[in-house]
Amino acid sequence: MRGRPVKLSAGRRLVGDLMRFSIAVPRVTVQRQMNIRALQSARISQSERPSWTVLFLKGYGLLSRELPEFRRAYVKLPKTQLYEYPGSIASIAHEREHEGEKVVLLSTIKTPERRSIPELSVLLQEARSRPVLEIREFRRALKIARLPTPLRRLLMWLSLNMGRQRGHRFGTFQLSVYSGLGAESLNPLTPLTTLLNYGPIGEDGSVTVRIHYDHRVMDGANVARALVRFEEILNGEVAEEVASLSEVGIPPIAASESSA
Repeated sequence: MRGRPVKLSAGRRLVGDLMRFSIAVPRVTVQRQMNIRALQSARISQSERPSWTVLFLKGYGLLSRELPEFRRAYVKLPKTQLYEYPGSIASIAHEREHEGEKVVLLSTIKTPERRSIPELSVLLQEARSRPVLEIREFRRALKIARLPTPLRRLLMWLSLNMGRQRGHRFGTFQLSVYSGLGAESLNPLTPLTTLLNYGPIGEDGSVTVRIHYDHRVMDGANVARALVRFEEILNGEVAEEVASLSEVGIPPIAASESSA
């Protein structure tokens, strides 16, 4: 039985290039079973509930503000070194429809730790709902994906190894979850220093949270301690902000909880 060749779309080329650079990162995973009952109770008390993605994004931004190693990257230009950013830049994976195909595209949010939960909700909702080509990061990525392979990969290598450009183009950490689909990724890949993901959240507030990190930048004990602090932030500062929210201005994006 003979099949047929299927040309690689721009979206598939983007994923392929990203994976090419991701597999070169010596990545290790640290996992913690958390209980975020306090945050869950604060969220339930709101008539318009912010999405879990927004809440974890805000908490991880606050964690990165406290821990400078979470704002560092391993770069090779102008020489091999660590580059530290003054604030975090979140890279969020979205599954979007483009030219009749579901594609994974990345949007960035600068300094999520300084933004309110309603503001983060608006930014995330725009990335999920606006036409693909109206979003600058999506449009730029799809344009680059149409370049010849050698040029495309050279541009990505340069962007990943020049400190300032790396943060601007790719962010400092990535958030990628499938929990809204009742599933979780055990071995996600990224070229960034850390990737945060979490599984479905139980009715009692239990959730498995993982940080996948670049071992060239930090060590496992740092990440294990960071997960303890992350749980405290989610049940502390983030829960307090959720409890103080008014019922106006929170986009209803909880139904779109899954990303790529």
